Amino acid sequence: MCKDCNKKSVYVTQSGTKFCKSCFIHYIERKVLKTIRIYKLIQKKDNIVIGVSGGKDSLTCLYILNKILKERRQKLTAIFIDEGIKNYSNKNLKYAKEYCKKENVKLEIYYYKNEFKDSLIKLIKKHKNPCTVCGVTRRYLLNKKTRELNATKLATGHNLDDEAQSILMNQFKGNIEFSAKLGPKTGILMHPKFIPRIKPLYFITEKEVALYASLKKFKVSSLKCPYRPISFRSQVRDLLDKLENKYPGTKQSIVKSFLTILPLIKQKFQKEQIKTCKSCGEPANKEICRFCELMKN
Repeated sequence: MCKDCNKKSVYVTQSGTKFCKSCFIHYIERKVLKTIRIYKLIQKKDNIVIGVSGGKDSLTCLYILNKILKERRQKLTAIFIDEGIKNYSNKNLKYAKEYCKKENVKLEIYYYKNEFKDSLIKLIKKHKNPCTVCGVTRRYLLNKKTRELNATKLATGHNLDDEAQSILMNQFKGNIEFSAKLGPKTGILMHPKFIPRIKPLYFITEKEVALYASLKKFKVSSLKCPYRPISFRSQVRDLLDKLENKYPGTKQSIVKSFLTILPLIKQKFQKEQIKTCKSCGEPANKEICRFCELMKN
């Protein structure tokens, strides 16, 4: 039974706390609000843009953020990037459109074919590695278009599972500098053209997000990227899921311990400077950004 109202429970936390439907929904929303407050993710004058994909994570994040920002009388705009993947991008967009219309949130849509003169599929055929191509081009486009919308923050639906995966991926590949950019608010250095990213669902597990979306009866896309099975992230995800099933709390422990050392990692790399790409003028780690390097090959 629920710990607060003695109604039938729908969820039990790892510590054994039981919640009924209404109390669970309140628990999730309160947890997100607490994350925003503690990590100062949103300030009074912020103009927030949220990246949506049509899936449970981004639409849950959109719903809760919209609820919070309405009370604060702050603006929220959604942005969708259409990669042009047949039977995937267009179907996800349908869910995003329907949801934003229902919640009265303005949705801005950008297409790979218009921005790059090619769909993601054609770009992948040229450069082979689908996840690298997608990651580089999406980050480039999200930052550029979010800035054009005069946003001060870009919110994403990344949850605790996503963060645990990213932490391990960077460890396995020795990309400690990339880990310095993780956390509830990404980035360690500022650049006039870089829009900081925030993760309101940072401490919410994927299982909790799925239950929340189900209880709220959100119409979300359940489609998986066709390139997901061959990605390194997918392999790390499967590994973590196996460990979590055998040793409950593994993912939370990874994120919790990482946050303990994150200040030290940030301190180590805070002397680095974000450069401006000589080719496109966007923020870059080198003289030429990864996007321009990719597009020239």
